Amino acid sequence: MSRIVVLGAGESGAGAAVLAKKEGFDVFVSDMSAIKDRYKKMLDDHGIEWEEGRHTEEKILNADEIIKSPGIPKEAPMIQKILKQGIHIISEIEFAGRYTQSRMVCITGSNGKTTTTSLIYHIFKTAGYDAGLAGNIGKSLALQVAEDPHEYYIIELSSFQLDDMYNFRANIAILLNITPDHLDRYEFNMQNYVDAKMRILQNQTEEDSFIFWGDDPIIKRELEKYDIKAVLCPFSEIKEKGSIGYIEEGQYKIEYPTPFNMEQEELSLTGKHNIYNSLAAGIATNIAGIKKEIIRKSLSDFPGVEHRLEKVCKVRGVQYINDSKATNVDACWYALESMKTPTVLIIGGKDKGNDYDQIKALVKQKCRAVVYLGADNQKLHDNFDTLGVEIRDTHSMKDCVAACYELAQPGDTVLLSPCCASFDLFKNMEDRGKQFKTLVRNL
Repeated sequence: MSRIVVLGAGESGAGAAVLAKKEGFDVFVSDMSAIKDRYKKMLDDHGIEWEEGRHTEEKILNADEIIKSPGIPKEAPMIQKILKQGIHIISEIEFAGRYTQSRMVCITGSNGKTTTTSLIYHIFKTAGYDAGLAGNIGKSLALQVAEDPHEYYIIELSSFQLDDMYNFRANIAILLNITPDHLDRYEFNMQNYVDAKMRILQNQTEEDSFIFWGDDPIIKRELEKYDIKAVLCPFSEIKEKGSIGYIEEGQYKIEYPTPFNMEQEELSLTGKHNIYNSLAAGIATNIAGIKKEIIRKSLSDFPGVEHRLEKVCKVRGVQYINDSKATNVDACWYALESMKTPTVLIIGGKDKGNDYDQIKALVKQKCRAVVYLGADNQKLHDNFDTLGVEIRDTHSMKDCVAACYELAQPGDTVLLSPCCASFDLFKNMEDRGKQFKTLVRNL
């Protein structure tokens, strides 16, 4: 009996363990942190041995294969020991893909992944397709393959997940964009991060489709390096040579595989970045054979995603917007670009090697004030204090919201779009967004 060790017992790890057990492996799960009660119960119910708060070497280094949580960096001491032993490390998505013949619609990119994935899933479900939501959102792909299989899976993939994928094949692959992000996990080498994103192409055949933003300079450059067998489906903001999705004279248009159009103003998602997300989703669902009237209806009634340009409420004539998912500079740029009123911008958190130069002009143009929210705001001071915009320095969400309440004037927008990861002050970006919403609603 082959031995599988799963490192990390969150959604992906617990699901991978259940599938491994079902497939007859000797399974052991190890997590350096505390395991949530619901995952402990899941493991216990399936008779899977687990440990928390430690990694026991003799129970890990005898594995035939390791399934690693995407949140564990390769620099972690146990990962280094595993690599030294020559044990193969894979992701939960790679493992799950071995045990299903379902069609895979896979979405990656530095920004817009969650919105696009959720929109595609919304269209599939509206059309009555048997689809599961997996990857960075939804339920574990491995758990669904084991216990609740679907004909299609709509999967949001991070660069961390792609790093540990080798034989997995995306039938429809979507690459939205590539901008600097997570460079702290890639030795501060942008090419390492780019290479991870491009792995979404691996194993595609002539029967598959590759949807991508044709205007992205990095994607354009990288495509020249690859022998791509899949059908190329580029989209762009305006009609360009080769683009099969674009906006023309206020019309949202898709040319392949069947012509489709609707009024741009009917799209439920607004802002330039959401044009790209909507084009990618429309092309993917058109390729999947979903009827035009279903795509049109779904593009116009999609409610959006929590923590992504989410309107919270108005207080004293001020609109508060939660964009806590904006964990890099490019995402913040798109959020600021969409602002139509004077803005009080909240930024800060765990810096991932950010270059703030690309948003400085927009900050000067759009912002009444900038409120820093982080454990250490020195890099923000160095970048923004000289722009002539009012600055406040805060180290808790309570103080941050109080500062915004004081600074904003009727007709303004308060925008939480932090540019940074959340782990300095919060459990995760969801915790950051929920704290913001709770405090705002209590104003």
